[in-house]
Amino acid sequence: MLGWIIGLAVVALIAGALGFGGVASVAAGAAKFLFFGLLIVIAVLLILLLF
Repeated sequence: MLGWIIGLAVVALIAGALGFGGVASVAAGAAKFLFFGLLIVIAVLLILLLF
């Protein structure tokens, strides 16, 4: 999942630099969604491992 986040962030940066604002916005939104999803998964796993 982390690979997807990094890949989408790179796509957003390149698209933004080339002037494709719509593509950059969608890629950044998807990366943000996956990032927070990953944080939730990590938090749940840590809680399960501690108890």
